[in-house]
Amino acid sequence: MPALVLLGAQWGDEGKGKATDLLGGSVDYVVRYQGGNNAGHTVVVGDQKYALHLLPSGILSPGCTPVIGNGVVVDPSVLLSELSGLNERGVDTSKLLLSGNAHIITPYNVTVDKVTERFLGKRKIGTTGRGIGPTYADKINRVGIRVQDLYDESILHQKVEAALDVKNQVLTKLYNRRAITADQVVEELLGYAEQIKPYVADTVLILNQALEDDKVVLFEGGQGTLLDIDHGTYPFVTSSNPTAGGACTGAGVGPTKISRVIGILKAYTTRVGAGPFPTELFDADGEALRRIGGERGVTTGRDRRCGWFDAVIARYATRVNGLTDFFLTKLDVLTGWEQIPVCVAYEIDGRRVEELPYSQTDFHHAKPVYETLPGWSEDITKAKSFSDLPKNAQNYVKALEEMSGAPISAIGVGPGRDETIEINSFL
Repeated sequence: MPALVLLGAQWGDEGKGKATDLLGGSVDYVVRYQGGNNAGHTVVVGDQKYALHLLPSGILSPGCTPVIGNGVVVDPSVLLSELSGLNERGVDTSKLLLSGNAHIITPYNVTVDKVTERFLGKRKIGTTGRGIGPTYADKINRVGIRVQDLYDESILHQKVEAALDVKNQVLTKLYNRRAITADQVVEELLGYAEQIKPYVADTVLILNQALEDDKVVLFEGGQGTLLDIDHGTYPFVTSSNPTAGGACTGAGVGPTKISRVIGILKAYTTRVGAGPFPTELFDADGEALRRIGGERGVTTGRDRRCGWFDAVIARYATRVNGLTDFFLTKLDVLTGWEQIPVCVAYEIDGRRVEELPYSQTDFHHAKPVYETLPGWSEDITKAKSFSDLPKNAQNYVKALEEMSGAPISAIGVGPGRDETIEINSFL
């Protein structure tokens, strides 16, 4: 049975939650493999809207086991708050599994994140201030705190003290902040230990056994390809690997187990935070996309920057992820435009460039080269098949498919769970 990876093919916020939810009823496990509560998914079920930040979208699908993998960084207070909120709304969260090897976002990670971003001023990255980057830095520097450490107080205290040795020097001498005591941090973390203990498991073993037993496992990335720490628009990126390779390391499943890689594409382009964005619009069209598309970050609450579809970054996402399919979302938002520009290449210093430049300098100077496609005015939210779409909408989808390099197998025509056109099954 298949193991599928589902990830963002732009800068995140493409509608991965809707895509995961669509598949959730057909899969046995849904696994978050990277990121933390800096990711946000909105899932609409009937007349209910759910905003998820840390939990896998599969938690809303009865019969599906949601998993937080070892590659995720976990803020225990956010985790418990999300679980409590869902429980109050009648959602069964008892099947959640949390990797004992996932790293914990500590209070000092959040503090360092916020003061560092303020200190950078105009050079700030645009982080969410939730401690994600500093936690991944601790992980790489081998001073991180893992979920399993909460169950050995002696080891936890030693690790917290070691981490604070350097951080308190930075906080007090560079940022003029108070030092943080190890006892204070340990006490707070231990307060979460018993509450999350029922969910803690060896998720690597469980997932590999599930695949051996012919179960269907869906790996869900947060953020998007262009925010990948290695393959994104560095340094304006997240601190982990949302690309397909991250699913293997972030969940402990070998690459030979992956059978399909699905990229989520918005029918236009958005991003949150700082960094280059060639097709960004600063006019009435950009404001209309933001308003009609409800383009406000689920986690950050910040308005998203909006622009026309960029086929250059779509082709790049196809290449670095080995995409087999696309799920095109928010096609309905484009209803009403007489003409819809699509970026097919860049102009850089007078040269036409059709692939994403590897140079950060070149990308900063890239200007979009547009082709214009005819729009449509008909309401498409009730469309149930590709043939139900207006001819111009069909042609728009076909053009994006040809430019992007992988087949579009599903189309979102509205926010609801049932407002999706399936062209080819993902399973």
